[in-house]
Amino acid sequence: MFTGIIEEKGKIKQLKRVSEQSIELTIGSSKVLQDMHIGDSISVNGICLTVTDFSDDTFQMDVILETINATSLSMLKEGSNVNLERSMPVNGRFGGHFVSGHVDGTGTIIRKEKQENATYYDIEIPEELTIYLMMKGSIAVDGVSLTIFGISGNVFTISLIPHTVSETIIGDKSERDIVNIECDMLAKHVKNMLSQQQVHQDS
Repeated sequence: MFTGIIEEKGKIKQLKRVSEQSIELTIGSSKVLQDMHIGDSISVNGICLTVTDFSDDTFQMDVILETINATSLSMLKEGSNVNLERSMPVNGRFGGHFVSGHVDGTGTIIRKEKQENATYYDIEIPEELTIYLMMKGSIAVDGVSLTIFGISGNVFTISLIPHTVSETIIGDKSERDIVNIECDMLAKHVKNMLSQQQVHQDS
């Protein structure tokens, strides 16, 4: 479980194909390496991955082909920056919203505009995800916990403060770039319960 509060930006040091179906990521970082253990869960651009090895300044993770194809990981290359967050400790502060690290799909940035102290992004998502959008509701974009400020069809708007722009990779994104989307977990649970209820009523 994660909160969507990014701890640091890491850097892809190596992408190594280890089989037909998987690659190994080597990521350079500092903060998330503190008290790291093999088997730890780390959110990489909003994707929950497992640490398989680590050194003083890097750690490794295996990624299967299905995950690569279904997320923005397919766009990464050596030198790319990534958002990193360790899983939430039981006694930790909860500053964002519940984020599972299971990406629902990808979105495309169709507008980026700076207005005074904020940077606004319009992000287009698949039609089937729009049921989870709600004004002032939560959404995770590349693992960052954000608030929805506008909705128009299958496009939603987010606003980034300068701190988020500088401390996450979203600030480096441009129009037509791809981002990982995880919809609000509570909204998905409600949708599932209502769907199950409808099935029982129809049967």
